Amino acid sequence: MTRNDLLQMTVYLIALLLLVKPLGAYMARVFADTPTGMTRLGAPVERRLFRLCGIRADEEMDWKRYALALLIFNILGLLVLYALQRMQQWLPLNPQHLGAVSPDSAMNTAISFASNTNWQGYAGESTMSYFTDLLGLTVQNFLSAASGIAVLLAVIRGFARRNADKVGNFWVDLTRATLYVLLPLALLLALALSSQGVIQNFRPYVQAHVLQQTRAQVDGALVTGTPAGARTQLLPMGPAASQIAIKQLGTNGGGFFNANSAHPFENPTPLSNFLEMLALLLIPAALCYTFGEMVGDRRQGWALLATMTLIFVPLMVGCVAAEQAGNPALHGLAVNQQAGPLQAGGNMEGKEVRFGIADSGIWATATTAASNGSVNAMHDSFTPLGGLVPMWLMQLGEVIYGGVGSGLYGMLAFAVVAVFIAGLMVGRTPEYLGKKIEAYEMKMASLVVLIPCALVVIGTAIAVMCKSGLAGMANPGAHGFSEVLYAFSSAGNNNGSAFAGLSADTPFYNTLLGACMFIARYPLMIGMLAIAGSLAGKKRVPASSGTLPTHTPLFVVLLALTVIVVGALTFLPALALGPIAESLMATGH
Repeated sequence: MTRNDLLQMTVYLIALLLLVKPLGAYMARVFADTPTGMTRLGAPVERRLFRLCGIRADEEMDWKRYALALLIFNILGLLVLYALQRMQQWLPLNPQHLGAVSPDSAMNTAISFASNTNWQGYAGESTMSYFTDLLGLTVQNFLSAASGIAVLLAVIRGFARRNADKVGNFWVDLTRATLYVLLPLALLLALALSSQGVIQNFRPYVQAHVLQQTRAQVDGALVTGTPAGARTQLLPMGPAASQIAIKQLGTNGGGFFNANSAHPFENPTPLSNFLEMLALLLIPAALCYTFGEMVGDRRQGWALLATMTLIFVPLMVGCVAAEQAGNPALHGLAVNQQAGPLQAGGNMEGKEVRFGIADSGIWATATTAASNGSVNAMHDSFTPLGGLVPMWLMQLGEVIYGGVGSGLYGMLAFAVVAVFIAGLMVGRTPEYLGKKIEAYEMKMASLVVLIPCALVVIGTAIAVMCKSGLAGMANPGAHGFSEVLYAFSSAGNNNGSAFAGLSADTPFYNTLLGACMFIARYPLMIGMLAIAGSLAGKKRVPASSGTLPTHTPLFVVLLALTVIVVGALTFLPALALGPIAESLMATGH
C-alpha cells in the first residue's frame, strides 16, 4: 500500500459521505410529497402522465396490488426489450446495419436489464443498434432502478405506519423516483461526462488512420474486419454519455462498449473515472438517510450506513492491498543473465495505466458492493485474493450499499434476522423500529436472504457438472472454477460483472444465468413487499428497558456480523475451491 492509495480511498469515501445527507434529505422530501423546486417544476408533467395513464395519485394499494403492478410493469418491459433486440435490423438508428440478436442472448439480455443486473454476454458495439441502446437498454436502466426504489419506499412505509393496510401507490413511486431523482442526476452526470470527452452522437462508425500498425492489424485479426496490413481502425460511435450516466447512478452497469468503463470513449479521464465511481454508491448510500427521515429517526439511517461502511472499507483496502502486492510468482525471477532477482511490483495486468491500481481496486469493490457490475479493469486479471473481494461482496447479498433501493431493503431483511437472533438470546419477542418481528416476517426475511445464496451454489454446481457448462471454461483448475462461481455470484445477486475468461454467450449459460437473474430479483421484491404489508398493519410497541436499541454501535456490529456470518457459512467451501486454492498454489503452499 502506498500513500497515494490511502489518499485516493480517503478522498473517495469523504466525497461519498458528504453527499449522503443533502441527497438523502432531498429524496425524503420528494417521496413524502413535500414540495421542492424540482417537484414544482415537474408537477405539470407528473399530472399529465397520471391523467394519460388513468392513475389516481391519491389511491393507494395494499402490498399484493403493489406487487402485481410491479410484476406486470417489469415483465412488459422485459418483453418489449426482447422484441426490440429481435427486430432491430428493421428499426431506425442502425447505421452499421446490425442484425437481430439471437433468441437466447436476447432473452438473457432482456431479463438482465429488466432485473437491474445488466449482465452482458455480447460486445455492445457489434451487437446493439443505437435504437436498441436508447429505447431499450437506457429506458430499462431508468425503470429497473426506479422499481427498486419503489419497493424500498413500500418497505419504509411498512415500518413507519401503524394499523394500516396500504403501502403506497406503485405508479406514483415509480414516476417520482424517475422524474425527480434519476432523471435530474443522470442529466447532470451526462453533461459532466460529455465535458470530459465521453461521446454522445448518432454518427456511423468512423474509419480512423493509425500511425503505427498493431500486431493484430498485421495479422488481419481485428474483429472489425480490417484487412491485413491496413493502416486504419474502425472506431465505434454512439450516444454513450446518456447511457453511462444512468448505468452508474441506477446501479445498472451495462457497458455501451465491450470494454465497459475501461474504454476511453466511456471513461476518458481521471475526473470522469472519479465521477463514475462516486455515482456507483451515491444513491444507495443517500437512501439510508432517506430511510431515517421517513421513519422519523435519523439515527436508524445512520446506523445502517455505518454497518455498510464498516464492511466496505476493510474489503476495499484489502482489494487494493492485494493488487499492490502483485503476483508472487514473479518475485525472484531474473530479467536477464546480468540482472539480479526481480522484485515484482503491483499487479497491473488487465488495468488501465491512466487509472492505476488504486482506482481499479476502488472501482472493483464499489461496483460489486453496489449491484452495478460496471468495470474499469479486468477482474479476471486480478490476483486471487484481489478477485476474491468483489466476488464475496456480491455473495454477501449486495447489501453493502447494494443496488438502488434493493441494497437497503436487502439490508433491512438482514436487520430483521439480526433482531430475531438478539431476541432469542434474551428470550424476548424481537422488535425493530417499534414493530414486533414474528414468524411471518422471519420466514419472508429468511427467503430474501437465502434465495440468492441457493441460486449461486446450485447454479455453479450445475455448470461444473454439465458438459455444456464445462465447454465454456477456457481456464482449467481453480481459476476456471472461480470464473464459473463469479458468474453465478453475479447473476444470483443482480450484479452483472464477470470474470471474462468464461464463454457465457451460449444457450446453456444464457438460459441458466437468465433464470438466476429473474429469480434473484422478483421473488425477493415480493418477499419484502409481504413484510411491508404485514408490518404496516401492526401497531407500534412502546420502547421499554428490554428493547434492543437499533441505532447504537452494538447493533451496528451485530448487524455487520450477521451479514458476514451468513456469507461465510454459505460460500467459504466454494471460495476454498476457487480463489483461496489459487492463492495457495501461487504462493507455493
